[in-house]
Order: sequence, then structure tokens, then C-alpha cells
Amino acid sequence: MRATLILWLMKAVAFVTMLTGMPAAQASGYGAGQVGRPLAVCTLAAQPGDQASQLMRQPDRFDCTTQQRDLGPGTFWAISAPIGQRSSVETPLTLRMSSLWQDGVDLYVLYADGHVAVMRDRHTTYSRRIQLGAIVEYPLPPRAAPVERLLWHVEGAANLRGIVVGARIATAQQSARSNLAMAAIYAGFAGLAIALMIYNLALWASLRYPFQLAYCVMMLMLICYAATSSGALAWAFPGIDNHLRLRLNYLLLTYACAAALLFARAFFEEHVFGRRLRLAIQLTVAALVTVGTAFVLIAPSGVRYADPVFSSVFLGVLITVSATLWRAWRSRSNYLWIFAIAWALPIFAASVRVFANLGWIEWHFWVDNSTILAMGTEALISSIAIAYRIRLLSRERDEAIAAETVARRLADTDPLTGLLNRRAFLAAAIGRQGPQTLLLLDLDHFKQVNDTLGHDGGDEVLRVVARSLRNLAPRGALVARVGGEEFAMICGIGASLDPNALLVRLRATRMPFDLRVTASVGTATGPLLDEPDWKALYRAADAALFAAKAAGRDRVRAAPIAA
Repeated sequence: MRATLILWLMKAVAFVTMLTGMPAAQASGYGAGQVGRPLAVCTLAAQPGDQASQLMRQPDRFDCTTQQRDLGPGTFWAISAPIGQRSSVETPLTLRMSSLWQDGVDLYVLYADGHVAVMRDRHTTYSRRIQLGAIVEYPLPPRAAPVERLLWHVEGAANLRGIVVGARIATAQQSARSNLAMAAIYAGFAGLAIALMIYNLALWASLRYPFQLAYCVMMLMLICYAATSSGALAWAFPGIDNHLRLRLNYLLLTYACAAALLFARAFFEEHVFGRRLRLAIQLTVAALVTVGTAFVLIAPSGVRYADPVFSSVFLGVLITVSATLWRAWRSRSNYLWIFAIAWALPIFAASVRVFANLGWIEWHFWVDNSTILAMGTEALISSIAIAYRIRLLSRERDEAIAAETVARRLADTDPLTGLLNRRAFLAAAIGRQGPQTLLLLDLDHFKQVNDTLGHDGGDEVLRVVARSLRNLAPRGALVARVGGEEFAMICGIGASLDPNALLVRLRATRMPFDLRVTASVGTATGPLLDEPDWKALYRAADAALFAAKAAGRDRVRAAPIAA
């Protein structure tokens, strides 16, 4: 357990270092995602007969005040503010912008000498321009004249977040540094997630706790989501349709959130969940899976209508998680504190993401990439929560085993003498291999002992006799009280048991009020493989005991050894 905790702490330090290192990297020029100089962009709804060459010379026709997302879906032109920066072989420039739902983009690069470079892409070829962080990058061809303006012709824009979003002019070196920083971030998350998933999957194979399997499914979905949302999938498969990549983003994010809710449902104690909360979680999970699957089927044609539904479902997730935490607080759950810490950042990030989707706050690169970082933090802290939960479950299991052991011992033990009772004695004796010797000991005139000392004194005599039998019993022998004043001992035929020595010891043992107590012993030897063997052996030993009583008591008689 200590080594496991150290491993988790090392992972936590590495992940926190990775997160806290991003601002420093940004400040030092090794930015992640947002690098270069931002470009102001104005838009114009496309009209039949529009010519790029004319629009480049008429920037005053473009709308620079209306929010892009307020223009609705369609085909648009967009023009940048003046750039005045040269793209050279030594310092090539790139255009970086966010990847959006668009059927096609034509980029026109106007140079100060009047030359125009054109780059055309459809959604089927767009992925070859994707960089880490899901940034679309256009290398601007080097030329002696500086770049004057950029003009976009965007076809089939769904315009959920905007038409041209996050446009920035950066150098190729800045772009490479951004890719390196983003690769470190996503590789750190992927390594952490894979390690946690494999570790908890191995634990689940052994322990079989449902919350471990839900956690592993959540981690798998997050790993896949990181691959699609980061743009790594486009690097691995440059020919993939960008619409397919975006659809997979929605699908995997909904599935990851559904698995996270199932993890919460299995993680907390059962008393946390009332009937209504259980139903709410089931409905929310069903809605997530349904919306995510439907999104894949109807996008991009119906994405304008599906996206608000998608955002609304995530509002439902926030409500359900909040209700779960509130119920855990009301129910005094042992795991509330660590679960609340784990889910604080994802709840905040999801809220910001939903607000951005609904247009209540402006788009930002880290808003778009907040989900993976927040869920990575949640996954890390949840793994510590799993360790804490397993520790408590192990403690409860150990306590239950100890209680069961005590209960079994009490059920098998004679409460007065501490010896085995008749039931436990028979269960342990029957089936012993090889010839066995059964010794039956009965105290002589025990009624007189009770009459003389009273029942408390008689009980003390029984305890003293039991102690003597336990001390003299050979290794591996069973000793029991099988009747009021009758005791039994069973041992292998090779055991060093001398019944006469037992009687001598009993006579010499000090009894309450120095009362002299004697006993009669009957022994028998034979097989003890099953219940008929027991009955035969007991009858023989009992007959020998009766013979000892008849011969005057305080003596031993042995039955003939069975053939």
C-alpha cells in the first residue's frame, strides 16, 4: 500500500508540474496552442458573382462589428486586418486558426506586390493541416514582398463558434515550439491515463469492484478523446475526414462522461442513492449515450441543431453530479471529500465549456482544450480515491473476517470450558485418516460434587478438568466436552497418550475447597472415516467406560482394537 501511494504521489507531482509549466512556457516563448500575433477578422456573406480579386481591394465592404456566430450558417468571405509582415525562407510565416465545422476553405494570401497565393481545402483534405491542439495551420509561401492581407472563402460554415476563429500569424519556429509543448502535455496525459487504466484493470481482475471497471472505461474513452480532440488522430491518419474527427470528439466525450457518472454511481456507498437520484443518473447516462450516438449520425448536416442539445445534456450532467455530491454530504459519505476535490475542476471546466458553446462567454484556446486537462486531473485524483476506497473496503473485510472467526469460534466452543462442543468435535473428527483412539472421560460422583460445592463450584471443577485435558493432549488431538460431566479426546494411534497418567494428573490437581475428584476412562481404537465408523468407535469406548465404572471407578478400561 505504501509503495502504491508513493507511485500515485509521483504521478500527481508529474501531472501538476505539467499543468503549472504551461504558463511559464507561454511566457518564455515556448507557447502551447496560442502562439504568434492575433489577427482581427471581418466577415461578409457570400453573394453570387463575388470575386476574390475584387474583395481584396474592398475591405470596407466587410462587417467588423457583428459577432460572427450571430450571422448564422452559410457561405462567407472573411478578410484580415493589414499584416505587413514578410514570410521568408529563413523565417517562414504560418497562419494558425481553430478547426470548425466547414465544408471547405479557400485561403487567398495577398502580397504587397500584388501577387496572390491560393490554398484550397475541403473537409476531406483538411486534416493534413491539423496541428496538435486541433489548430489548422497554413504555411504562407515565402516572397520578397510582405504579406498584406488574408482572405478566406468559407463554404458550408455551421457557424457554431464563428466563421474564422482564433486566427494568428506565427513563425514556423513558434509553431514547432507549440507542437512540442502540446505534445508534452498530451503525452503526459496519455502516459498517466494508460498507466492508471492498466493498473486499475489489473486490480479489477483480482478484486472485481464495479467502480474499477467503470473507471477503466472512463480512462479508455478519455484516451481516445484526447487522440481525436488534440489532432493526434489527424497526424496518424492525414487522410481522415475532418468532419469524422469532429464527430468522434462529440461521441467520445459523451461516452467518457457517461462512464464517469457510472463510476460515481458505483463508487459511493449504496445509501447515498435514493430512488430519484438513481433514476436521474440512469436517465443522464442514457441521454449522453443517445445524444453522442445521434450526433455521429446526423452531423454535419444537422449540427446546428444538435449542438445546443449536446450542450443541454452537459448541463444535465452538471446538475446530476451536483445532486450526487449533495446527497453524499447529507448521507455523510466517507468518500465525499476526496470525490469533491476530484470533481471540482471538471465541474468548473464543463461549466465554462457549456457557457462558451452557448455563446455566453468568448471562445478561447484553453476553453476548447480545458476538458482533457480537467478530466486528467479528475482521473488522477479519482485513482487516489480508489486507493482510499479499497483501503476502507479491505479494513471492513478484515473486520468482517475477524468477526466471523470469533462467531465461528463461539459457535464451535463450549462456553463453560473453552473446549470444542459436540458438534464441532464431530465435524473435525470424522474423516481423519488412519486408526484413531477415542478416549471418553466421565467424572465420578459429579452429582455429589455439585451438591457439596454448588453449581458454581461444580462449574469450576469442570474448568479445571478441561484445563488438565488440554495440557495433556498430544499434538494434533481434539478435546471436547460432549456432555454434562463427560469429556472426549481423539488422537492418532501413534500419539503418546497414557490414560492412566491422565488419571494420576487429575488426582493430583488441586480442586476447589481441596475436594478430591476422580474420573473413569474408556478407550477404543479404530477407523474414523465416516459417521458409521464414529458410531461404532463411540459405542466401543462407551462400553469400556461403563466397564471402568462397574469395576469401581477411578480407573481405565480399553475396548478390544477393531480388526
